[in-house]
Amino acid sequence: MKTLKFKTTLKCGGCVAKVKEQLDAVQEIKSWNVDLANPDRLLTVETEADPTAAIVKIFNATGYKAESLS
Repeated sequence: MKTLKFKTTLKCGGCVAKVKEQLDAVQEIKSWNVDLANPDRLLTVETEADPTAAIVKIFNATGYKAESLS
């Protein structure tokens, strides 16, 4: 299992709610969490594959940005 980290532009729980359904639908993602207290609004993803392209696409489609730090 790999842990991927992304710097995001999410700002609040409402923002997280906008990407939740799409992130939950990505089969490669086993679990994910957003740390809104971190200045980088870190998204941490547990996965067995590399869904980076799908994650970036989800964020772009919802008006946010996600930059891979992994």
